[in-house]
Amino acid sequence: MKKEKDTQQPAAFYTQELEAYRARLVRLKRQLNLSSLLRLTVFVTGAIAVYLALGHIKLMLGLLIGTIAIFLWLITRHSKISYQKKLVQALIDINETELAVGQRQFNHLPDGAQFVQEQDYFSRDIDLFGQGSFFQYLNRTALDSGRDYLASMLVSNEIDAIPDKQQAIQELAHLPHWRQQFSGVAQLVTTTTAATTVVDWLKDYQKTLPSSGILWSRLFTGLSLTALTLYFLDVIAGYYVFGVFGLGLVISGRYLKRVGSLATYTTQAQSTFDQYYKLLEAIENQEFESVLLSRKRNPICNTTQSASGVLRKFSRLLDRLDQRNNILIGFIANGFFLRDLGLGVAIERWIVAYKDEVAVWFDAITFFDAYNSLANYSFNHPSHSFPTITDTAVTIEAKAAAHPLLHPEQAVPNDFKILKEEFFIITGANMAGKSTFLRTVALQIVMGNMGLPVCAASASYTPIKLISSMRTTDSLTDDESYFFSELKRLKFIVSQIQQDRYFIILDEILKGTNSTDKAIGSRKFIDKLVTLKATGIIATHDLSLCTAAQELDQVFNYYFDARIEDDELYFDYTFKPGICQNMNASFLLKKMNIVE
Repeated sequence: MKKEKDTQQPAAFYTQELEAYRARLVRLKRQLNLSSLLRLTVFVTGAIAVYLALGHIKLMLGLLIGTIAIFLWLITRHSKISYQKKLVQALIDINETELAVGQRQFNHLPDGAQFVQEQDYFSRDIDLFGQGSFFQYLNRTALDSGRDYLASMLVSNEIDAIPDKQQAIQELAHLPHWRQQFSGVAQLVTTTTAATTVVDWLKDYQKTLPSSGILWSRLFTGLSLTALTLYFLDVIAGYYVFGVFGLGLVISGRYLKRVGSLATYTTQAQSTFDQYYKLLEAIENQEFESVLLSRKRNPICNTTQSASGVLRKFSRLLDRLDQRNNILIGFIANGFFLRDLGLGVAIERWIVAYKDEVAVWFDAITFFDAYNSLANYSFNHPSHSFPTITDTAVTIEAKAAAHPLLHPEQAVPNDFKILKEEFFIITGANMAGKSTFLRTVALQIVMGNMGLPVCAASASYTPIKLISSMRTTDSLTDDESYFFSELKRLKFIVSQIQQDRYFIILDEILKGTNSTDKAIGSRKFIDKLVTLKATGIIATHDLSLCTAAQELDQVFNYYFDARIEDDELYFDYTFKPGICQNMNASFLLKKMNIVE
């Protein structure tokens, strides 16, 4: 498949795609209506013809078989058109979603609240999951496994192979049509059984049907066709045909329970395989140049048979087995062809041959589903920049950095640069932008480690793990005070930075004690971090901490300011060197008529 060229801006691309798919949906609806009418016509015509042929047994059977054959073909054709309609509707939904998210309307999307943890390295502090979170803004996965994998990448603190991740995201970002088709197909997976459950079932499955079942099915099919042919040629009487039919039902009945048990499991997994082979086919048909994407694609393609073809064969076997619930197919086909027995053995043979490969194939699908979200983010934000990955004294340097969830027209970008083993103390008035800045820096680290472009005009980054303490809570269930919870969190941070390199982000630590004790304890903690050669930022309202910058070469003061003019409060949300001199709590209390 040729590489796509995406020269359009995201909104223009989605609008164009949306118009094209809406027009196609109209055509498909028209085709479905005609298909339904055609099926009804064939059914009625066939029923009338069979009725008129009553008394002419051979003619009646011939018309019945012919009508059934045509009707089944029309059902298959109708199903294909119906599938295309569902796929186009999924693509319409995808493009409508992107246009809405482009307007910062994304609160209706899955928020990943199930991934929120009370204590981890940083996710709860920086609104990584939950309503209005970065995950909710970023996530476009269609599969549960892809969603889980994306969430795990966000919190993994994995700093290896970032250039490979960037290259993979950039390549996928330039394939918007391929990504949308992949996601559209993935959205049609309707099974309630997780892919991991399917993989585990395949690995543990034990054969229950005789290996000779396919041979017996073929031999019996030959016997039945011979009997039917001889009957229509007036060579044998009809009771011979019914005798063969009865024998087939007896043999099928012997294995009815075993095949039924197999069908119980396969029915739950049918939708997964039906869509997954299409996803594998999409991966096979798209060549990739980046190391990471090629590495995930190669196990699918480096086989004697295409993985999608093998999985498609299994999907069709499962689909045919599922049709046993149709009394016409199940009853007649089992009586004449031992259909269930042959299909059951074929399915078991497939499981034995490919059960180990399925996990690898499903893993590749999960990977691409997750990486589609990352590439989609990159495509949607052409003004964002991929950080230059370095190994220098500079930990992070960014020009015009802002929080990605803020509307570009409202966000105030800032420049900042922090070296290894440096620590910033940030002061500022209430609502001046300290916490937003902390989350901006934290999110840049998370995004940089994932290989994503960051919300900045340019950035340079020496990879480092992230750890934070911004939202400590008390625990009633553990009979634990707020202050003790915070102490435990700070102890955890110290223990971690003694084992590995972390960028530390702290927001107003030791809030659970009195101001004097807080000031003394906070200063000692900063001294401890400097002694451990830590890198990071702390935001505080305590101006006494700023004296640390005068005594420690590794500590620097920065602030966010506020000013009062004409009895109004103004913020510029600009990151500046120095110490904040203007606080606004008293002013706000008066402004809101809380105090006089």
